[in-house]
Amino acid sequence: MTTTTARPASRAAAKRPAVAPFPTQRRRSSRTRILPTVLLLLGAVYTLIPIAWVVTASTKSRGELFSEFTFLPGTGFLENLTDLSTYGGGQFWLWSLNSLIYAGGGALLSTLVSGAAGYALARYRFRGRGLVFAVLLAGVMLPQITLAIPQYLLMSEIGLANTYWSVLLPSIINPFGIYLACIYAQSSVPEETIEASRIDGASEFRTFRSVATPMMLPGLVTVFMLQFIGIWNNFLLPFIMLSDESKFPLTTGLYLLLNRGTGTPALYSLAIMGALLSIIPLVALMLFLQRYWKLDLISGSLKG
Repeated sequence: MTTTTARPASRAAAKRPAVAPFPTQRRRSSRTRILPTVLLLLGAVYTLIPIAWVVTASTKSRGELFSEFTFLPGTGFLENLTDLSTYGGGQFWLWSLNSLIYAGGGALLSTLVSGAAGYALARYRFRGRGLVFAVLLAGVMLPQITLAIPQYLLMSEIGLANTYWSVLLPSIINPFGIYLACIYAQSSVPEETIEASRIDGASEFRTFRSVATPMMLPGLVTVFMLQFIGIWNNFLLPFIMLSDESKFPLTTGLYLLLNRGTGTPALYSLAIMGALLSIIPLVALMLFLQRYWKLDLISGSLKG
C-alpha cells in the first residue's frame, strides 16, 4: 500500500509565485511618487530663479541692466568687480571682513553656549528646570525684531553702541540653538555613558568636553551653520546698532550702495555684484560642513 504525505503548508506557500499588484495599485503608487518629485522640482526652480538672476545681472553694466532681457548675460562683469573692489578705497572687503567677524565669532560663541546649556538641560535634574525650558520655548517663538530696540537701549546704557560688541553680544544667546542642542543631547548622549565617565573619576566639565561633545558634534555643527547664516544675513540689528560705516557688515553696506542720499544715483550694478559675492561664503560653508552630517548617518547605521 502506498501512502501519500502532504507537503507542509509553509513550503508550498514559499514556492508559489508572488501575486503581481493590480494595475490600479501600480498607477496609484506611481502617482504618489511623481507628486513629491514635481513639488520638489517646483521648489528648486523657485529657489534658483533669484540666484540665476543675480548671476546674470552681475555681468551687466549699468546701461545693460535695465535695457536687456533679464536672464541674458552682459559684458560688464570685470568692470563691476573692479568698481566694487575700488569703491571707497576697498570698503566692500572691509564690510566682508566685518561680516566674517560677526558671523564667525558670534556663531562660534553661540554654539559653545548652546551646547553647554542644551547638555545641562538634557542631562541634569534641578529645581526650576521646567520653567527654564518653558522660557526657552517662549524665546524660540518670540520674533527677533521685537528685541532690537531694547537691545540697542541696553547697549547704549553700558556704552557699547556703535561697537563690534553691540552686534556680537546679542548673537551669542540663541534660544533655538539651545533647544536644538538639548534635543540632540537627549537622543545622542546616553545616561549610561555619562555614569560610566563619572565612575571612572572624570569631572563634570571633562565629561562634557571629552564624552558628550564628540557625540553632539553633528548637532553642534548644525547650530553653528544656522547661526552663521542668520548672523551673516542679519540686517536689522547692525542697522540699528552701528553708525560708523567702517564697522558695517555686508548687508548694511550693500544697503548703503542703494541709498546714498538725495541727488546721488544708486549703484545697482555694484550692489548686485556684492550680493553675488556674499553668497559664495555660505555655499562654501555648506559644502565644508556637510561631511559631518554624512559621518553622523554612517555612525548611526553602524550602531543600528
